[in-house]
Amino acid sequence: MMRLPSYRYRAPSTIGDAAAWLAESPTDTMLLAGGTDLIPNMKRRQQTPATVVGLRGIAELSEVRDGDGLTVGAGVTLSALVHDERVRQQHAGLWQAVAQVATPHLRNMGTIGGNICLDTRCTYYDQTFEWRKAIDFCLKKDGDVCWVAPSSKRCLAVSSTDSAPALIALGATVRLVSATGTRDVAMGDLYVNDGMQYLTRRADEILTSIHLPEVAGWRSTYWKLRRRGSFDFPVASVAAAARFDGDRIVEARLVLGALASCPLEVPAAAARLAGEALTDELIASVADDAYPLAKPMDNTDFELVWRKKMVRSLVTSALRELRGDDMRQARTRLARHPLLQVS
Repeated sequence: MMRLPSYRYRAPSTIGDAAAWLAESPTDTMLLAGGTDLIPNMKRRQQTPATVVGLRGIAELSEVRDGDGLTVGAGVTLSALVHDERVRQQHAGLWQAVAQVATPHLRNMGTIGGNICLDTRCTYYDQTFEWRKAIDFCLKKDGDVCWVAPSSKRCLAVSSTDSAPALIALGATVRLVSATGTRDVAMGDLYVNDGMQYLTRRADEILTSIHLPEVAGWRSTYWKLRRRGSFDFPVASVAAAARFDGDRIVEARLVLGALASCPLEVPAAAARLAGEALTDELIASVADDAYPLAKPMDNTDFELVWRKKMVRSLVTSALRELRGDDMRQARTRLARHPLLQVS
């Protein structure tokens, strides 16, 4: 049995208290929301904070508010989002993403803020302490070598968050609060392509909310590749969102997930789609634009070559769904369920 290391637990009731306590020792303190990522990591000694600040007692973090878009507290559980009709009807891509995270039991505990800040993953990193010690650890934690690519100077652990690509495609922003102030950051600017320093959130900052802009004319979707139709992290994913005027796209965003240490936007796709109708030929061209950006490494399930090849299929399926094609059978084959039932 893996046991937790010793730590001090603090339970604030306000964001101000949480920020103040975090500021006392930001490099040795970690935030706990649902705990579905942090607690297993602590048991494996991947993360060993001296202090854990629990956020569940802060009511403000569990609110979803309308007004100039939708503002979602970082402590809102994934299950709550799955059951929220505003998310399902207005932000389909985000709903599809959170509905495919883990299992119902984990969605009941896990939060949207936790999924956004999810630790990067790797075959050589997500192991017990003893396993990692046997290989002399790795660059991400306690070692000097990235075993995925031993000559690499950068950790290549992969971003496995489902919600982040969807939120980037939807043009979302996040609010970060510290004892010294507040700042709003575009979702696309929250991530860095580095398996160790993968967030621009400072150690003394708390992600408190996510703001989704107005959705008039927008459609969105999220497609995920994994071995099993439940529980597994993505090994490749695509989020797409577009604002339509009739059959023509006014603007669009396409984001690849689980193929690097951060979600990857495809700017060429946005440029190619603007002002166009989604023909089969255009969809194929956009899939070709996305393909070169996908450079998966051998650090997750499935062969990396096949994961790369699947990018064209995922992009094609996402854009066809935006066009209005009936993709339920394709979703059932890929995701093992059509994403029509609230679970």
